[in-house]
Amino acid sequence: MWNRIAAVALAIAALAGPQAHADAVANFYKGKQINLIVGYGPGGGYDVYARVFGRYFGRHVPGHPTVVVQNMPGAGSLRAVNYLYNVAPKDGTMIAHFARNMPLLGMLGNNQNVQFDARRFVWLGSSSSFANDAYILIVRDDAPAKTIDDARRPGGEPLVLGGTAEGATGNDVPIILRDTIGLNVKQVVGYPDSGALYLAMERGEVHGRITDLSSVKTIKPDWLKPNSGYHVLVQFARVTRHPDFPDVPTARELARNEQARALIELTELPYQLARPFAAPPGVPPDRAKALQAAFMATHKDPAYLEEAARLNIDVSPVSAEEVVRALDRIEKAPPQLLDYLRKLFAESKG
Repeated sequence: MWNRIAAVALAIAALAGPQAHADAVANFYKGKQINLIVGYGPGGGYDVYARVFGRYFGRHVPGHPTVVVQNMPGAGSLRAVNYLYNVAPKDGTMIAHFARNMPLLGMLGNNQNVQFDARRFVWLGSSSSFANDAYILIVRDDAPAKTIDDARRPGGEPLVLGGTAEGATGNDVPIILRDTIGLNVKQVVGYPDSGALYLAMERGEVHGRITDLSSVKTIKPDWLKPNSGYHVLVQFARVTRHPDFPDVPTARELARNEQARALIELTELPYQLARPFAAPPGVPPDRAKALQAAFMATHKDPAYLEEAARLNIDVSPVSAEEVVRALDRIEKAPPQLLDYLRKLFAESKG
């Protein structure tokens, strides 16, 4: 009889364990606030993703905390990532959304301003795998290059492209395209955020920029219409052409040789983490799992999906486990390609 009682007690304890953890997480978050830091200023693509996500994320976290979005622009979101890693509370009340190439920047280990280890973050996932998006070179119609062939002609007049600060993909990709497809380019970097870059294009300060197609659809949709005064020259981070631009070639198609193609493929890897979210290292494991589960649940929320569709933002979520696997692939890349990336980041400082 005592053996049966003991067995029943053990079974009850086993069933109660997960519930106790869930209750502990809910009790912690009840009445609390999660601060969501965005590594860019208001109005750009990252800000839009963060604010839409923040409106629904709290619904799926046990205890239903309030989520407050705060902008922390600087150095292509490096400031926000360093803050998350070194300063942010490690109790699960702060998360961040930052540039897709920040993990790569940290893993290369050649930037003295990097103060984080990408492997140690509590990754929540990425809102987009870029499966339905593209990184496009969009220019004014009065730019010196009317076609991608014009832009690649040896000795041709360079396209003047705007960029933000150190570490931003908008600075790196033009150099990658210069080295792999022969793009004639000159960069003007240091714009504070995406909104300032759009304004610079409208004023004619720069010929164009490289940015997410989803960002243009959300912020400047008229630019994608015929006779808008703007046109797209090439697509990056695409294995095949985006269905919206069947006549615009991908960078892979234009690669000068196999080595150039390999460089393009490696530098496109971070786009699988196109809209990453993370919490700092040291978050208690039960809260970390709750945040990761809530992240994926948010991307299935019908209200979230409806708003995302209305804003034309890509939703193709990547789990925390998939983020870690992508970091593994980057880490195992051939040394000569990683050396190229170190030189690339050094050259693209703004």
